Amino acid sequence: MPIYEYRCQICHELSTFFVRSVGVALEPICSSCGSAEMQRRMSAFAMGKTTSGVHASTPTSGNSREYYSDPRNIGRHVEDTFTRHGVEMPATVRESIDAARGGEVPKGMQS
Repeated sequence: MPIYEYRCQICHELSTFFVRSVGVALEPICSSCGSAEMQRRMSAFAMGKTTSGVHASTPTSGNSREYYSDPRNIGRHVEDTFTRHGVEMPATVRESIDAARGGEVPKGMQS
């Protein structure tokens, strides 16, 4: 469902319009003053990403400080190894990886 933004040429307020599809004709009316003198604006947009998509877009190995400081890479080698060997990862290992990615220092490694 496309979202379009228009700026009123009279009061200069932005108005947002949701339409069912790209081909639907739209006659925007300012939501603030009711004027039909509207100019279409370029809208920001976002694209969702899956975990596998994020992993695919980042290096799978590396020796740089940036690679090891990226929380997505914490436990990646362990996950890949379990998957490669067709072994189910124990829940305790999964919990440790998820906790580390969430910012928790693993037990036994705290100073």
